[in-house]
Amino acid sequence: MAYEHIKLAVDGGVATLTLCREPLNVLNIAMMKEMNLALDSLTPAGLKVLLIQAEGKAFSAGVDVGEHLGDQVNDMIEVFHGIFRRMEKLGVVSVASVQGAALGGGCELAAYCDLVVASEKAKFGQPEILVGVFPPVAALVFPRQLGYKKALELIVTGDIIGAAEAKQIGLVNQVVPPEELAAATQALVGKLTNLSGLVLGLTKKAVVQGLGDDKEKSLEVIEKIYLKELMPTADAEEGLRAFLDKRKPQWKEK
Repeated sequence: MAYEHIKLAVDGGVATLTLCREPLNVLNIAMMKEMNLALDSLTPAGLKVLLIQAEGKAFSAGVDVGEHLGDQVNDMIEVFHGIFRRMEKLGVVSVASVQGAALGGGCELAAYCDLVVASEKAKFGQPEILVGVFPPVAALVFPRQLGYKKALELIVTGDIIGAAEAKQIGLVNQVVPPEELAAATQALVGKLTNLSGLVLGLTKKAVVQGLGDDKEKSLEVIEKIYLKELMPTADAEEGLRAFLDKRKPQWKEK
């Protein structure tokens, strides 16, 4: 199938999903629908690794803010979170190869992957709080990966961190010079594809189950807070519109 905003290639037990909506790979609804279609086309049989990478200077600058407003937010959340639900259902080990900025939804996409290889030029952050919302998927996975205090710090400050710090806190597995990113990614993927895909899948399942972690139920709770409690507020509306208008938001505390 031909896609406009992504590429999908399956070879040697590896499904490579490439974001190619340059320059910043902003995730709009149309692009995310393509990602869901691509993931729907995959089956665990014969598949060992899902590799997510991107073309251009950024991995992804996040979800399109303009599609956050009004009734579109419900469709946007459904489509965006559909990516992670499909990744979870697929059950294979996922690897993100991050060459540049991974911000907002782009950071969430990288963080949701099981393993992350990053260029020294990569940056990570969840700046949503600055425009009056919060990142639901980061709220789901950051505490599990980073611990409560660091997770909350990154989410409530909106700070953007470099690849070295991301590795130090456990958000990234490996950091390499930009010119070595492709080789390092393929070396990691190669280690995985030399193993049994069946055993890899069961190992991932065991680790997840060992955490006693039901991400689906947790995500449902977070979605309700986001859509039913946060999005109807005046401050969420103001923050998003201020971003689009390129002005400082005037918080109303309601």
